[in-house]
Formats: sequence, C-alpha cells, structure tokens
Amino acid sequence: MTFSIVGRCQQTGQLGIAISSSSVSVGARCPWVRAGVGAVATQNITLPALGPEILDLMERDRLAAGAALDRALSADQWSEYRQVSVIDHQGRTAVFTGNQALGMHNAVAGDQCVAAGNLLASKAVIDAMAKVFESAQGVLADRLLAAMHAAVKAGGEAGPVHSAALKIVDKTSWPAVDLRVDWADFDPIGQLDALWRRYRPQMQDYVTRALNPTAAPSYGVPGDE
Repeated sequence: MTFSIVGRCQQTGQLGIAISSSSVSVGARCPWVRAGVGAVATQNITLPALGPEILDLMERDRLAAGAALDRALSADQWSEYRQVSVIDHQGRTAVFTGNQALGMHNAVAGDQCVAAGNLLASKAVIDAMAKVFESAQGVLADRLLAAMHAAVKAGGEAGPVHSAALKIVDKTSWPAVDLRVDWADFDPIGQLDALWRRYRPQMQDYVTRALNPTAAPSYGVPGDE
C-alpha cells in the first residue's frame, strides 16, 4: 500500500520525507516533519497522530528517535497495525513494523535514512531505496526522489500507485518543500518529480518573500502571491 523514505542531509541539516501509496492523498496523512527536530513517516494502517506526537517527544522531552517512537507506540493499543519510520535532527533513526503489517513488508535503516514499505512487490524494493539514497548526489529532495524512482524500478508496490508526496524542512518553521500528487492514474512519482523541478528554482525566493517582503522577487503574475 505504501513505501517511503525519511532522510537527513548531513551538510545542511535538512530533514525530509518522500512517500507514495496506492491510496488517495498520502501526503495528507503520512509525512510529518519539523525543522531542527526530525521527520516521521506513519503508514500501513495509518494513525496520523503518531507523527506530531513523536515529533513533540523529540522536541519537548529531548528524546532520541528510538525512545520517542517506543513511547508513542506504547500508548497506541493498535500499534501492531502500524509501520513508522523516524529520523531525528542528529541523524539517529528508528523504525517499527507491527505484526499486522499488510502483505510483503520491509524496513531498512541506512546512513541518515530509513526506508520502509508494505504490500510490496518484493523486499528488494526497500533495500534499493536505502542504497540509492546513500549514494545519490544533489540536494536532499533530489536524493529522496532518486530513492523513490529506485523503488519503482525494483518493482514498487504489488498494485498500482496513485499518490505521492515530498516534504522537507530547513531552517524556517514552515516546510521549505511541500509538494503532493493527491491522485494520478499514471506515474504519480514522475509527476511529483516534475513538480519539484518546477518549484526548485523558486524555492528560496518564497523564503525571502516571507522574511523580507521588500526583497521579494516578482514573477509578474496576477496577485503575485
């Protein structure tokens, strides 16, 4: 049903998630990121509340990824239906897959990343994601998307994929990147990649506009928002 990768850039400290699913609007329920804190992908039979709860535990209680994940799951009576991946701002990782996870599933913690999925075509899908993320060049978004393409090449899900999302935080309290394909009959990951390539040249401009409107570049469109 879902495969994802959470990752951190050692050079910039950016944290992010790329995720895809056969379900509609995976980006609305599953990826959670917070600047200077961490990133959480909650999937399988998804409990969206786990994302902000784990981030709160890492930020408020200063817990590492593993401890925050364990505490959050201990309060969830249906934890065996969950699959959750976590990375904190120091690059420490944690992952949990309950014994009620759907279909063929796998999770791999790599260097500065965790890849996980369920209802997979094969376990090799997740191995490929982690391996490609570790070796890929470019900014964090490029590396996360490279891992998603590697998952598709390795077989992806057992059924068709229909939605995808990319969410990244940098130094501001809001996401630097928050892109979604909520439903597509064909290649939502490719469509997400195309959105990123369109958004990337303007990404920093939107931060500039927010922090200092007098320095805001104009794109010459009605409303210019």
